[in-house]
Amino acid sequence: MTLSGRKIIMKSNYYRVTVYHPAEDISAIFDSNGYYDKLWQLSSALLQKGFKVLEVASDEKFLDVNIERAEYAPDKLILRAHCKGQPEYVPRLLDGVAYTAIKVGDKIYIPERQCRFPTGLQEE
Repeated sequence: MTLSGRKIIMKSNYYRVTVYHPAEDISAIFDSNGYYDKLWQLSSALLQKGFKVLEVASDEKFLDVNIERAEYAPDKLILRAHCKGQPEYVPRLLDGVAYTAIKVGDKIYIPERQCRFPTGLQEE
């Protein structure tokens, strides 16, 4: 894209973080689509609130299962899921490939495309 002869590079700032708060015994999945410039800023903000960061990824690294991507929201941190207790790591077969997915409440996503689970699963 160009503007007045200057080239503008549009960069995605879509991040997803899974956290656990030991004192409150709650887990959550947060998305940021434009709110933070860098992934470490999102992680740092949640660490300051007492959360343990369990999974972090930019949008090129994770696969959605049943969480739709949020619209651009430069003024919001988006809570996608929450539950009492720690998140679950569950096997998930997606397009014939077995992965280790993360589940918080009823929401599931695959935090790393390369994170594979042992085969022998059947697709849901």
